[in-house]
Amino acid sequence: MPAKSKAQQRAAGAALAAKRGDVKKSSLKGASREMEESMSEGELKELAETKGKTLPERKGS
Repeated sequence: MPAKSKAQQRAAGAALAAKRGDVKKSSLKGASREMEESMSEGELKELAETKGKTLPERKGS
């Protein structure tokens, strides 16, 4: 499942870094904290690796 926005992609990257131990889990906030707790490393990697060139900054409602 590819990321739907650049914000989601960045949050997934931060959560992935915490899951791998590169960043402290306590430094995560909001969506990245929820992602780290609820998603597997593979799912986070897939979101974070999405090509960001054509993604909107934030997904419109």
